[in-house]
Amino acid sequence: MNKAELKKLVREKILSVGFDLVGFSRSEELKEEGEKLKQWINLGYSADMNWIENSLEKRINPQKILPEVKSIISVGINYYQSYKKDFFPENAGRISKYAWGKDYHKVFEKKFKLVRKILEEVQPESKNIFYVDYGPTMDKVWAVRSGLGWMGKHTNVINTSIGSWFFIGTILTSIEFEPDDPVLDMCGECRICIDACPTQAIVDDYILDSRKCISYHTIENKGEIPVEFKGKFENYIFGCDICQEVCPWNLKLQIETTEPDFASNTIEYIEINELENLDEQKFKEKYKGKPVLRAGLKNIKRNFEFISKSKERSKV
Repeated sequence: MNKAELKKLVREKILSVGFDLVGFSRSEELKEEGEKLKQWINLGYSADMNWIENSLEKRINPQKILPEVKSIISVGINYYQSYKKDFFPENAGRISKYAWGKDYHKVFEKKFKLVRKILEEVQPESKNIFYVDYGPTMDKVWAVRSGLGWMGKHTNVINTSIGSWFFIGTILTSIEFEPDDPVLDMCGECRICIDACPTQAIVDDYILDSRKCISYHTIENKGEIPVEFKGKFENYIFGCDICQEVCPWNLKLQIETTEPDFASNTIEYIEINELENLDEQKFKEKYKGKPVLRAGLKNIKRNFEFISKSKERSKV
């Protein structure tokens, strides 16, 4: 079996376990992208997400993770779902689409077990490491290099079939595959996502300042939300979809997910009365297996308070 046939076989098998996108790239040190990441951190755009800087060397050079690595396989799963209701209740907080269904980390981990078997069948002595976004890799960079799409100005990877509504997984493998070709950047002169961001978090083409990002503040920020953002959260209490919802590619490519773990038992929003009489333990039980657990009950309530005060202020 030649390299082209090997890649075709592995691609088909990986797609068969439920991934929507698969691409291959050659493992190498990300020198140019690494310098940009350092600049981004030095400008303070990573906010207090110190784990990014702490794992910088591994993010830039995959050999720091797996010395035997030869190729990077990038995989994607579409998570897009259309809204099931035409309106949100008055006392409800919006949830980003990626968090409507089951925690995607669990979904990926289940599929990764099947991919491990596929790779070990191809080369029994191969070494393989699998990551979703919790790993010290530049997953979007590898996705672009693997041909899954191009980096959009909103800093999400855009695919010509499913837009940017997809999760990315990264596989480091000692098996050598022929790399796929990257695709052209097709954002052109469009700035719709930049102009639509209510907190102006996209400070330039392809550059996001986390300190201004709604997703950062509703999920990662454990402190107080800056008052300058009052009235600008568009009722989001967990994540944000604004820059993706306005993207012309996403408006054209609204392909519903076929992943049952994302499409079943969904939550588009949480009503404030659902949190009454809940402590952290009851919160975990109520939202078991859901991404909203990452924020925790305390911060979900904080986010509700923030958007509620914004509404009160807007009425004055």
